Amino acid sequence: MKFALLTGANGFLGNFIYNNLVNNFIVSTLSSTTGDYIIDLGQKEPNFLEDYEIVVHAAGIAHYLPTKEYEAQKFHQVNVIGTKNLLQGLSKSALPKQFIFISSVSVYGQVSGIGYDESFPLSAIDPYGLSKINAERLVLDWCTSNNVVCTILRLPLIIGDNPPGNLGAMLKGIKKGYYFNISGGFSKKSMVLAEDVAKAIPVVAAIGGIYNLTDGYHPSFSEISNHISFQIGKGRLINIPMWLAQIAAKFGDLLGKKAPLNTDKLKKITSDLTFDDTKARNTFGWNPTLVLDSFTLTSNE
Repeated sequence: MKFALLTGANGFLGNFIYNNLVNNFIVSTLSSTTGDYIIDLGQKEPNFLEDYEIVVHAAGIAHYLPTKEYEAQKFHQVNVIGTKNLLQGLSKSALPKQFIFISSVSVYGQVSGIGYDESFPLSAIDPYGLSKINAERLVLDWCTSNNVVCTILRLPLIIGDNPPGNLGAMLKGIKKGYYFNISGGFSKKSMVLAEDVAKAIPVVAAIGGIYNLTDGYHPSFSEISNHISFQIGKGRLINIPMWLAQIAAKFGDLLGKKAPLNTDKLKKITSDLTFDDTKARNTFGWNPTLVLDSFTLTSNE
């Protein structure tokens, strides 16, 4: 068996990656709380005891809207400085053959549009998107300098059991009875199953490259929310007209960034935002499962 290192193994996606990697590797885990290496990468370089065939860097702060400057700075500290410290730690031991970095479609900096592919400029100006851009550059430069096969996976909304973030908030809202769709909820968003991402990593790791990964269908808010609602016995969800949502958003503008709905959030919710994964399909045979065909809530959700 060969050795692998996984950062962020305790995270939502990291758990799926770990469960897949252990089928073919002896996996060491690194996180700031539990694991084989308990290290805050944003503060310290690690010292590794093993030599790794493959390194999967999934650790980082997930996307959210910071309301204070120190929150914005934390994206840089964890996602950029943390990546730099990991790479410097690896440089002090035997170099891995393959390095996989889990990035985000947020690097494109877009809130609406259809079919952005990997050639689109990295235009993000928000703290999270910028931190992912800078981390990608660190990884690319380090891999090139050290002759390590480099893979960067740019992911959209990730779907799976016990989801965090926006999907978790949607699930909570549906269960509590306060989630609703706006103007039919027809805006399409790229999504991908966490399990499919995990399965792709050992395949693409030997090839390298930068890839968007999606399910290729890009469900609408209405499709994914009603899919969840029917599974938990809530039935079809309430829909509110755009004019009413616009009034609520105007009030939200007056309340500030913490408002559940404002004009900017309304635009994002009601706009299509999808990404093209043709490169992955053509290069390494990416053939994902459709989210709506596979996403089933477990009993504890």
